[in-house]
Amino acid sequence: MSTETKRPAPAAATDWDVHSRQDTELVKGLGLTSASMLVMGSMIGSAIFIVPAEISREVDSPALLIGAYLVTGFLTIVAALCYGELAAMMPRAGGQYVYLREALGPLWGFLYGWTLFLVIQTGTIAAVSVAFGKFLGTFFPSISSSNWIVHFLKIPPIRIGPMVLGNVDTGLNTQNLVAILAVVALSVINIFGLRTGALIQNVLTFAKVSALLGLALLGLFMGRNAQALAANFQGNFWHNASLGAQHAVQVGVGGPTVFVGTLTILAVAQVGALFSADAWNNVTFTAGEVKNPSRNLPLSLVLGTSVVIALFIACNFVYLSVLPLDGSAAGSTILERGLKYATEDRVGTAVMSQMLGTTGEALMATAIMLAGFGCCNGVILAGARVYYAMAKDGLFFERVAKLHPTYKTPAVSLVVQMIWACILCVSGSYGQLLDYIIFAVLVFYILTIVGLFVLRRTHPDAVRPYRAFGYPVLPAMYIVMAIFIDVVLLRYKPQYTWPGLIIVLLGIPAYFLWSRRPAEIVAGS
Repeated sequence: MSTETKRPAPAAATDWDVHSRQDTELVKGLGLTSASMLVMGSMIGSAIFIVPAEISREVDSPALLIGAYLVTGFLTIVAALCYGELAAMMPRAGGQYVYLREALGPLWGFLYGWTLFLVIQTGTIAAVSVAFGKFLGTFFPSISSSNWIVHFLKIPPIRIGPMVLGNVDTGLNTQNLVAILAVVALSVINIFGLRTGALIQNVLTFAKVSALLGLALLGLFMGRNAQALAANFQGNFWHNASLGAQHAVQVGVGGPTVFVGTLTILAVAQVGALFSADAWNNVTFTAGEVKNPSRNLPLSLVLGTSVVIALFIACNFVYLSVLPLDGSAAGSTILERGLKYATEDRVGTAVMSQMLGTTGEALMATAIMLAGFGCCNGVILAGARVYYAMAKDGLFFERVAKLHPTYKTPAVSLVVQMIWACILCVSGSYGQLLDYIIFAVLVFYILTIVGLFVLRRTHPDAVRPYRAFGYPVLPAMYIVMAIFIDVVLLRYKPQYTWPGLIIVLLGIPAYFLWSRRPAEIVAGS
């Protein structure tokens, strides 16, 4: 009879054990520079060159245009500080999806991933790639939204309460064909290794940051216009910016016009400002592939967001130094139209045209194309990691959890994302979809930062290589400010809020369908 003592079987890894360890099957190819470039490259798209026109019309004040971006900057950097703690604790592929899953439960993680796939990530990919095609059309006029290859149908406007749905053309034109080719090319490139995609991201982000810095220096030191300086700064900077000032806001589409205070109009303006600075969190999706994640993830989040916010604020000062804020939609010159009524809201192009003529317009169009292409690459690279993480948890198609056998990239996830983004390109609805999700994006940011408080209580002894600066005051300030913005948007911009909320809620029955399948979490994976 054997007297050998049997060794006890190792305890099964808990859900927390698995999700607080870095993925082992993914290639660790992102250092601090690449991670920071991913943060900056995902943030800098075409929006900073366009949305200041709409914000100017809303706030009607040079000071409040800058104020809108200062609010966005504060919120973005505070959120980045909070996400730094979560990322260092849980350096897993999927990032924000994992944080919500562990802090609030699988349903909340799924709802985020669901909304990300349907609208946030793929809608951004579609919108940015179509914008790339639009600006390429300035050099090749045959690339146009009106040059149809196959026109399916025109969906008429459908009014539902304060919203107008539809009113879009669907089909394939030369502009969205270019967009589709860009999406396919970048998706395929990212299949062939993380380092390849990261190299492209680094090069394009360096070019974009250089272009923004060049615009800032050129505008502040060489391009200043006496008429614009007089209109915007000489006694007029604080026009309409006092706390007692009243601002006109139209409630919904075709709804009544009401007057609101300065704090409320700044909240309304966050639709554009936050969108132009969004996607900074995408680096957390790639956490499984970041070298030394406990150091590099928090650093990249803070460095990347700080640099971009500083550049965005500088660019808005340039806009105000070159063009008057006020203007007329019927103006015949760039100065007469001003920031508010820049042609097709292309503020960046208008500013460069005013400074350097047609050469400036061409340079800006090139810069915006680079910005769009780089932003698209970063969003494609990062987004696929979320669906990969969801599939590993049994909450997405099983095959999406498969890695390419040679390059160790989530190839199937990249292809699925690519297909849906291309469908959105030809649907014509991606612009509306993006409008709808700004509210929902902010809700998920709020929930994730609430999750920081929850995890401090439920996992007090967890290893925290980095602790959020300013906790609990700054995270609490973020939550209060973001809730105020969402409440204002629910009240005054229902066309942006209720559709996004509906998209999120539709994920609840989808979650219960997916969760019936057994989730397989492999210890040490």
